[in-house]
Amino acid sequence: MMVTYAEFWMTIVGTLCWGVCFLWMGRISSEQTRLMDQIKEQGRRIEKLSRIEHDLIKQVHPTVGEIREGMDEMIAAVKENTAVQREDG
Repeated sequence: MMVTYAEFWMTIVGTLCWGVCFLWMGRISSEQTRLMDQIKEQGRRIEKLSRIEHDLIKQVHPTVGEIREGMDEMIAAVKENTAVQREDG
């Protein structure tokens, strides 16, 4: 009789532990899902900003090339003026 009584309560305790464990795992799973959604959203924002940055760089890059060409012309003109001034001086 005593063994059956102990078995009964062990079965009840074991069943309750399964229930608690099931709820705990469900909570962990929902937190992981929430975290993954946040990471996905962060990734989307980063991709959007990267595209915007890339577009800005594409717009600026030709301008940088034009500035370099203008600087080359300016350097050539300064060298020419310096050479003329040395010959005159």
